[in-house]
Amino acid sequence: MESKSERLSRRLIEEGEKTGEFFRFLPLDFLDMELYTDGGHWKVGQIMAHFLATEIGIFALITSILDGNPGTPEDFELNRYNEKKVTEFCDLPLSVLLDGFIEQRLRNALAVKVFTDEQLQTQGRHPYLGFTRIEEIIKLLYRHNQIHQRDIRRLLLEFQFS
Repeated sequence: MESKSERLSRRLIEEGEKTGEFFRFLPLDFLDMELYTDGGHWKVGQIMAHFLATEIGIFALITSILDGNPGTPEDFELNRYNEKKVTEFCDLPLSVLLDGFIEQRLRNALAVKVFTDEQLQTQGRHPYLGFTRIEEIIKLLYRHNQIHQRDIRRLLLEFQFS
């Protein structure tokens, strides 16, 4: 029987593969289309920079919480952080971002696979979820990508029918 940590690891890998396939088959000219008009006005291609930064940042947060730290500071400004990280990565070619994302996702999944039930129940502060369990932070890691990919699909449909 699959343990909770094994199931979470498997979902991370499966959803990471889906994200990779999704971005590999996007039309190249579509990558420069504006996806979000608020905040930093992110383009479709910048979402992969966001995904890579999230993989790195969230796993550092999980590690910190497991080391006994409280998690994200209460005054943490998520939007400012996201803008900064996307800016750091956005000049990299999509192929480099995608390879980095897949590599980091696999690293994260392999680490999660050996988490104990106690580790999954450890609580800390997440910048979006607030005070929550490691298990929920891991679930959001793959659900987060699904949300952005849904937004990209909507934009694709709008573009096709305009």
